[in-house]
Amino acid sequence: MAKAKILVTGANGYIGRHVVKQLLDHDHFIVFAVDLANTGIDPRATYLNVDIFADDVDLYSRLGSPDVCIHLAWRDGFNHKSEYHIQSIPQHFSFIKRMIEGGLQQLAVMGSMHEIGYHEGAISEGTACNPSSYYGIAKNTLRQIAVIYAAEKKISFQWLRGYYIYGDDLKNHSVFTKIAEMASRGETEFPFTSGLNRYDFQSIESLANQIASAVEQTEITGVIECCSGVGIPLKDKVEEYIRDNGYAIKLKYGAFPDRVYDSPGVWGDATKINRIMGNK
Repeated sequence: MAKAKILVTGANGYIGRHVVKQLLDHDHFIVFAVDLANTGIDPRATYLNVDIFADDVDLYSRLGSPDVCIHLAWRDGFNHKSEYHIQSIPQHFSFIKRMIEGGLQQLAVMGSMHEIGYHEGAISEGTACNPSSYYGIAKNTLRQIAVIYAAEKKISFQWLRGYYIYGDDLKNHSVFTKIAEMASRGETEFPFTSGLNRYDFQSIESLANQIASAVEQTEITGVIECCSGVGIPLKDKVEEYIRDNGYAIKLKYGAFPDRVYDSPGVWGDATKINRIMGNK
């Protein structure tokens, strides 16, 4: 049987390069990778230097006429205050619309726990969203639009909601990145909060495997929490990270106050992703 064709947008990004590798390792697809550069994209993929937001009626065919698309591309993803998030919503919807009009049969889009806003406990498909940042508002709005449009066009749709990611840290902008950078400069103390808030952490490799596995099937669709399903105190995860990397740096607890709008504990409901991974 011929392999299906899959397009990954944002393929050279922090998440994208790992997703492309997982898809190729799983060997279920012919992979087309599109981004502004291809410096970190697995050479086994076919790289496409195409503007996905171009006003081009032939965009679908120029992007390889894929059967499946994983839409990861998102500018300023680490700056939640950027106004570009709001301004770019029409561009993302136009891209999705052109792909579906061209013949796309399955669409998966990367979401974020920041769609939810303040919440305590597990997040699932039915959790109400009240985002409190431009980034969260934009992601939530695109999800609402895409759900309606995909249903109208009767295609398979998956919204892959991510949580806190570590690994490949010098390409990230997380607390792990900051620690790695300070440790590389020989600094021995890292100013920190109380670290008591609990979050859902998983490695970038684990997330990429979940994303690849989710799109390799169409039985489970809708909002899928790509997560570990476990809330771990931030201080425990950071201390573990320091030990695992052999860094000679200590956390200075209480140097920063805990933010009043941060939840004391939030994590994903892993029911759907565990079904997907268990069915492989």
